[in-house]
Amino acid sequence: MQPTPDEARRDRAGDSQWSRPECQAWTGTLLLGTCLLYCTRSSMPICTVSMSQDFGWNKKEAGIVLSSFFWGYCLTQVVGGHLGDRIGGEKVILLSASAWGSITTVTPLLAQLSSAHLAFMTFSRILMGLLQGVYFPALTSLLSQKVRDSERAFTYSMVGAGSQFGTLLTGAVGSLLLEWYGWQSIFYFSGGLTLLWVWYVYRYLLSGKDLVLALGVLAQGLPVSRHSRVPWRRLFRKPAVWAAVISQLSAACSFFVLISWLPTFFKETFPNAKGWIFNVVPWLVAIPASLFSGFLSDHLINQGYRAITVRKLMQGMGLGLSSVFALCLGHTSSFCESVVFASASIGLQTFNHSGISVNIQDLAPSCAGFLFGVANTAGALAGVVGVCLGGYLIETTGSWTCLFNLVAIISNLGLCTFLVFGQAQRVDLSSTHEDL
Repeated sequence: MQPTPDEARRDRAGDSQWSRPECQAWTGTLLLGTCLLYCTRSSMPICTVSMSQDFGWNKKEAGIVLSSFFWGYCLTQVVGGHLGDRIGGEKVILLSASAWGSITTVTPLLAQLSSAHLAFMTFSRILMGLLQGVYFPALTSLLSQKVRDSERAFTYSMVGAGSQFGTLLTGAVGSLLLEWYGWQSIFYFSGGLTLLWVWYVYRYLLSGKDLVLALGVLAQGLPVSRHSRVPWRRLFRKPAVWAAVISQLSAACSFFVLISWLPTFFKETFPNAKGWIFNVVPWLVAIPASLFSGFLSDHLINQGYRAITVRKLMQGMGLGLSSVFALCLGHTSSFCESVVFASASIGLQTFNHSGISVNIQDLAPSCAGFLFGVANTAGALAGVVGVCLGGYLIETTGSWTCLFNLVAIISNLGLCTFLVFGQAQRVDLSSTHEDL
């Protein structure tokens, strides 16, 4: 008897999973890749105050530059996930990293091309967003195909911890570079390291032949067979899928707002404080928090707890409790308390890696990249609005409290939706085995 298409898809996924040594090598490499992704992404927020002084930007103009990243970021999410599902997430990641590493390196040169600094910086951030938008959907696709279910939360949390490592590295080294050599040096530093990482992956982990084949497939167009099509209607008829999308939207938007505005908040509220403290400590806390959330999630599931119960617990910490500490930021005038609250909020947000990010892989492992792309597109669009709205609220009210209230509202809307409608059963398979 011939296996059904869905059974064949499951068999192929099992055969292609990484061995333990391969998983360890790729986990470390992708951890570093995520680190460099955030090094380059957070370079602009770290430099915003200095660049605003050099170029005469006000808060609204700075908000345009910061939010313009998400204008591009939201456009390539679904494309990145679909390409990852079809040609391999590792190839998509490598090709995109080579491009955004190059763009980061030449950003200071773009700023000197003419007097239209705002236009050129906005353009470079849009381009960065386009190139980086494929990363996490391709990563989700890759891990859903290559990592065992029982190890997926910890692996994703380990790789996701790279976002905190990257922001920490930019905050620590970037603060020193900013003080010693000016804001331009931060872009040279993060972009150069990214290009070295690309060379390493190409040299030691990917064969040139596979990469050439992937480029050939892209050049010719992706062939679409009946059983490789994404089951659009089947997925979006499920309330659990909508709950995942809305929860991911909330998690991404609240995180983007915080990462974009926290450096400016500390710089303006506590002008005499050392920059490395508030640029480093929250992310230093977030790293062990991310790893702990992944370990705890896998441990609870291995102990017999239902997957959806564990996912909702992680989201309660990642969206609910983190928003409480974000609210506290708007109601203290103490530098030490602000650092503690910011560290707690950012650290708890990493629990989303073991919650909604893995839940998307629970729901549709065969097209996890596509579904994550849809969810993160929604988050990026909300990020554009959230970061711009944050700048507008700060400029018009003169208070940071409104910004943190906005973060709390967004977070709790996503949490309530996921608690009510979230599920962990697969929804990408059909008893009729019919692609709709």
